[in-house]
Amino acid sequence: MEKDVTVAKVDAHKTRNGNTRYVLHDENGNEYTTFKENIARQALAAEGRRARIEYHEQQRDAFTNVYLDAVEPLDDEAPEVSHADEVAWSTAVEAAPLLVGDERVDADELYERLKPFKDLVADDIERGGDDG
Repeated sequence: MEKDVTVAKVDAHKTRNGNTRYVLHDENGNEYTTFKENIARQALAAEGRRARIEYHEQQRDAFTNVYLDAVEPLDDEAPEVSHADEVAWSTAVEAAPLLVGDERVDADELYERLKPFKDLVADDIERGGDDG
């Protein structure tokens, strides 16, 4: 299924088995879950903006789980992202379980924790990994 939403926030939660579950909340309070880091990156990039999401529902007992399959920002004013920033965000999202730990954090705090790490990685990439 597909629909256009405003991405209100994205949360990250560490599961009991050590995986990270990312939850996109839309403007109506609907939740869409993914465990895939590339989709989480797309969701974080669309936070606070309109986006087209793809999702599917899965019935488990009395519950319906809604899984996020893709997020595409709709704003034409999306900022240009350099290759270094793209790779750095990917690295930061992969490191999120280490940076966040077992805590439940909201999207703003997740961003505040990941951005400094992302900036360090992007700077290192742009310098060619040379410390000297």
